[in-house]
Amino acid sequence: MGHTCIHWFRKGLRLHDNPALVAAFRDCTEIYPVFVLDPCCPYNAIAGINRWRFLVGALKDLNRSLRNLNSRLFVVKGKPDEVLPQLFIKWKVTKLTYEYDTEPYGQARDKEVTRLAKEHGVEVIYKISHTLYDIDRIIEENNGKAPLTYIRLQTIVKSIGLPKRPIPAPTKEDIKDIRTPCIEEHENYGIPTLEDLGQDPESVGDEPFPGGEVEALRRLDEHMKRTGWVCGFEKPQTSPNSLIPSTTVLSPYVTFGCLSVRTFWWRLTDVYRGKKHSEPPVSLHGQLLWREFFYTAGAGIPNFNKMVGNSVCTQVDWDSNPGYLAAWREAKTGYPFIDAIMTQLRQEGWIHHLARHAVACFLTRGDLWISWEEGQKVFEELLLDGDWSLNAGNWQWLSASTFFHQYFRVYSPVAFGKKTDKNGDYIKKYLPLLKKFPAEYIYEPWKAPRSIQEKVGCIVGKDYPHPIVQHEIISKTNIQRMKAAYAKRSPDSKQTPNKDRGVKRKTTSVVDMLTKKKK
Repeated sequence: MGHTCIHWFRKGLRLHDNPALVAAFRDCTEIYPVFVLDPCCPYNAIAGINRWRFLVGALKDLNRSLRNLNSRLFVVKGKPDEVLPQLFIKWKVTKLTYEYDTEPYGQARDKEVTRLAKEHGVEVIYKISHTLYDIDRIIEENNGKAPLTYIRLQTIVKSIGLPKRPIPAPTKEDIKDIRTPCIEEHENYGIPTLEDLGQDPESVGDEPFPGGEVEALRRLDEHMKRTGWVCGFEKPQTSPNSLIPSTTVLSPYVTFGCLSVRTFWWRLTDVYRGKKHSEPPVSLHGQLLWREFFYTAGAGIPNFNKMVGNSVCTQVDWDSNPGYLAAWREAKTGYPFIDAIMTQLRQEGWIHHLARHAVACFLTRGDLWISWEEGQKVFEELLLDGDWSLNAGNWQWLSASTFFHQYFRVYSPVAFGKKTDKNGDYIKKYLPLLKKFPAEYIYEPWKAPRSIQEKVGCIVGKDYPHPIVQHEIISKTNIQRMKAAYAKRSPDSKQTPNKDRGVKRKTTSVVDMLTKKKK
């Protein structure tokens, strides 16, 4: 007698490289693919409409793929530890499979669901596929602690070996003897609409990054055709304010698991093979290892998304200034480069990594002296690729609280954008109110003579705000405040990594590792 199995989709919203789904099909006669809309999930509690729209698209795409296998997706709403036991009884379930989750909320949730499953006589199987490596093993190999430098992470994963190769998506032939009861829509198990989720679809514009596995693989294929670009990719050389993204924008698809990170890694390996190519930390492989670095930190450092109780985080006496925070969040700082970035973020749900650097530095140590935790919350709401570990880690990095400690290196809200967009075309796109300003004033409209402001139809202080702070003055003050915070730190917290270190260091490439492994 075969199993009746629930495969519980969470982040791994795909069929390709989904070992937990394959485990669900093994020795199974009936399969129920389930997604739980969890109101207690931290991201669901604050997610903005772009993130919900991406999720709905991903669920629709997944449902279509499952229907091609003569199955379907069952979407249920509620706390997993309440709704899943009800389904165990209702469907006479004997096996539960899911993808392993390293985040604190996911760990607590899965521990409780596993306990309840065992009470109901349900076998539980989980598989690791959201990360390149077993994060727990990386921590174990580092004497039970999360590595605090990128180079240390590289050393550990090199000793472990290459990431596992991805497995293919199941086919009809693979599951020809497995059935999904209740194949037709009924009992409110269908994909929710944005209205069902309390969102107004009329409040958003075009969708530049549609959710779903099919779209993810299409985009991956398109990028992998650009072999020269892939091999030459160096993240610091890409533009934060190009009108067309200068990076892959595959991060949302990896975050939701529409694209397997292992599939991404090995497709890159195929492109690199036999060619000269960039190396970590700046290469595309390097970006995936940065993801692994922050996932490991998030799993191994208690209270990783907080300042207080976070053992590796510098304790800073940040200001509480709701007015400053609101101006930053709503793109009303009076600095066009910063406001254009925040506008793009709200409209599209994505901004370039270096653009994130600029607005994060501005909010925290650079200008406004607001806690990185406040910025983290805004990014959780607005980013399509809002990922708990990466979001917390990067905010700590950019605020010079953890990992990066060259607090005297401050992004200028004027000069930084000019490096890659002298004419301000990016600003003109996202802040059309300023599009008629001459290039010499587009980054600093307050310096334009009154006659020019009148001519272009935008009076600073009336139609567009004055700068919220004077960057040249406040940034120097804030450097001294950071210096004082650092003076209070314990001596053993001063060994830190630098994202630029190791760029010229000769390291063994993944292709070299693969070649050696084959010999």
